[in-house]
Amino acid sequence: MEWILLILIGIAASSLGSLIGMGGGIIVVPALLYLATLPSFHHLTPQVVVGTSLFTMIFTGLSSTLAYMRHKTVDYKSGLIFLIGSGPGSILGAWVTEKMGLHSFNIYFGTFILFVSFVLIVKDKLKPLPFRKDKGIVRTFTDNSGRSFEYGFNPILGVEIAFVVGFLSGIFGIGGGSLMVPTMILLFFFPPHVATATSMFMILPTSILSSITHISLGNVNWLYALALVPGAWIGAKVGVYLNTRFKSKTIVIIIRATLIIVGVRLIYQGITG
Repeated sequence: MEWILLILIGIAASSLGSLIGMGGGIIVVPALLYLATLPSFHHLTPQVVVGTSLFTMIFTGLSSTLAYMRHKTVDYKSGLIFLIGSGPGSILGAWVTEKMGLHSFNIYFGTFILFVSFVLIVKDKLKPLPFRKDKGIVRTFTDNSGRSFEYGFNPILGVEIAFVVGFLSGIFGIGGGSLMVPTMILLFFFPPHVATATSMFMILPTSILSSITHISLGNVNWLYALALVPGAWIGAKVGVYLNTRFKSKTIVIIIRATLIIVGVRLIYQGITG
């Protein structure tokens, strides 16, 4: 029964994670934290939850990246620039996780997710960070509804912001590139389809880096990871398929709704647990 439950969590988390570019950890971490309150999973600690989630996301990232490459929505140059910052940040965040307890972890994680969802709600009133086109990265993209986007960023600023995002992602176990989706959309005005695909491209190497740290600390439950991996691989394919069918506005709405639901649930667990 435990294995079936974990496989279903893997499929659901990876499908939604690949659809919105958040890797699945945004679902796997809260799901495992909830299971940790049940007798059969009482041995799960926040550290093991995070480590197991990050290991699973290696396969979500690989499966999604291969699929998005066929649709040509991955911005490789931008993704590699962001990785320069998010990679070291995610490793540092993985070490900081060791100091947190279950209840405080839930509250911090939930509050942070709600903050991101609030910013996404008011994103249309925000302006992209200024940058000089002759000294920055400039891109254009046309989505499946025919809407054309121009976006870009200053590479140095992009690396600095990616380090902070990678650090937060490493702490919360949701993948070094996953929080880059709202960051890319909000600060650099990436088209949602490109932000999602580029994030999944980033999640693969950063999840590997973070996982190595957690493995060295003994924070991976290998039996649970093996149960989650098949679902993660299958779900990633489903999420990519749905992403290519949805409009940009629809993807942003799904991201906001997911963040709000997960954030409220975690804060409730942290307060009442």
